[in-house]
Amino acid sequence: MLLVSHETSPLIEICTQKKLDLVKIYQLSTAFEIAKKISFQKQKSYTRFIVRLSIAATAISVAAILLTLSIVNGFQESIAGKVYSFWGQIRISSVSGEPLLHNQQTIHAIEQLPNVKSVTPFITQSTVLSYGQEIEGVMAKGNPSEVPIPFLSKGNKIRTSSNDSINNQIIISDILATKLNIPLDSFVRLYFINNGAVQQRKLKVVGFYHSGMDDYDKQFVLMDLKNLQQISKAPNYVEGYTISLVSNESIDATNDSLQKMLPENWVATTISNYYPQIFDWIGVQTINRNVTVTILLIIAIVNLLTCLFILMLERIPMIGTLTAMGAGQNLIRQIFLYQASFICWMGIGIGAFIGIGIGLLQQQFGFIQLDEAAYFIKALPIKMNLLQIGMVIIGTALVSYVSFLIPTLWIKKISPAKAVQFN
Repeated sequence: MLLVSHETSPLIEICTQKKLDLVKIYQLSTAFEIAKKISFQKQKSYTRFIVRLSIAATAISVAAILLTLSIVNGFQESIAGKVYSFWGQIRISSVSGEPLLHNQQTIHAIEQLPNVKSVTPFITQSTVLSYGQEIEGVMAKGNPSEVPIPFLSKGNKIRTSSNDSINNQIIISDILATKLNIPLDSFVRLYFINNGAVQQRKLKVVGFYHSGMDDYDKQFVLMDLKNLQQISKAPNYVEGYTISLVSNESIDATNDSLQKMLPENWVATTISNYYPQIFDWIGVQTINRNVTVTILLIIAIVNLLTCLFILMLERIPMIGTLTAMGAGQNLIRQIFLYQASFICWMGIGIGAFIGIGIGLLQQQFGFIQLDEAAYFIKALPIKMNLLQIGMVIIGTALVSYVSFLIPTLWIKKISPAKAVQFN
């Protein structure tokens, strides 16, 4: 009798484990080779059509998901960015609605916050714009003359004035210019009513702006802050401050930090509270995006499952033969999982190429145009996010792999004796 000592038993265990590992590797290699042969060999016409249809459907779903995410990202960023360009992400005003005494110390402290990009004082006042025989009620918005003009489409920005001088220049929208037939470098008159008295200003039109948002373009004209301060006879007062941020990710947190350091009667409010209709519309796009992506993902998965079921039905004789030869269910399951993987990854790869390609072309050339009056944007906006692209590719693959396990459970119900006779 051969005796096995305690010293040799660990060696036997190691050898046994290595043998099992080699068997597993061999099974995986065998399953991969069989799946490759049955996937890429010349197939029957209907089988080839089903496979190609599945690859095409998966590719279309992935491309549509990527484009949906990119378009929604683009819309949200573009629309919000236009509002932020006018008013910043946060506005500071008084609780009572009275003008604020300019407090340079507080402004300097606000500028030190890590997410604050700039602090800009402003005044708005209703007025009547007159040119020749044409008049139009508008809102004059005053900013310091050194502040960049958003969406300037023609002409120059307002010339920077010295500490004591007042700049008699104005910028209007191209919509107002067209409506009132106002050419560039012409002079217009603004009529203000303060305390029952009418004050008149003659200003030179030095530029046109175009934001694409008709509610703004028809309403606002831009001029020097000092001019409006002189009209209101309050040179040290402003209506409020617009706060532009470095990042939009932490608007609420920055707003809370601002509120804690503001003087009494000063209040910080996010701009979304001033224009809820616009930001509610932006929020609805997120819901639409999630619903669309979910539907497309379900379509892709159902399509792949259907394809795998058809391929398994076609290979019932092969399943029976392999079972009769001693192949385990795991080996047969791995064969079909590999075959489904080929189809899945081909579809994902083609879909990612198409989706990213169309997105990049739209970003570069803007060939898909929109009705600016309805969407506030001329060209379909695209913003591609590498993290989202990776999540779509990996997420689609993971969900597909989990789904592939469902049809392979049917393998154990196949009888070898009947399967080899299946026609």
